[in-house]
Amino acid sequence: MAIDPRNPDASYLSFWREYHMSTLTTPRADGTPHVVAVGVTYDPEGGLARVITNKHSRKVANILAAGPDGARVAVCQVDKGRWATLEGVARIRAEEAVVADAVARYAARYERTPAPNPDRVVIEITLTRAMGRA
Repeated sequence: MAIDPRNPDASYLSFWREYHMSTLTTPRADGTPHVVAVGVTYDPEGGLARVITNKHSRKVANILAAGPDGARVAVCQVDKGRWATLEGVARIRAEEAVVADAVARYAARYERTPAPNPDRVVIEITLTRAMGRA
């Protein structure tokens, strides 16, 4: 079921605010999918999803390898019969204020503040599509 990622219904948005781990799918250089577990925050007002991670991770390398226009990615979460997917274009952000904002959003959703990490970056996904059944 297609959903406007900037204007989701209340149940879809609520599902993205519950504590659930997600998967992030990025494209490898050979085009095959690389899927890993992540924490995701969803910002419909900004049209963004964010993942905090280490700048040396494979997912970051995959996104950087796609070039300056970013990489097409998807994040997905599932809970029994409920599911939600956000798709868009990912870019890596390392600015201190952007990272701090992403960490604060993560802490609010997952009820814990991650330990400081000088190698932390943000995978910022500009959303183009949302689907699901929440």
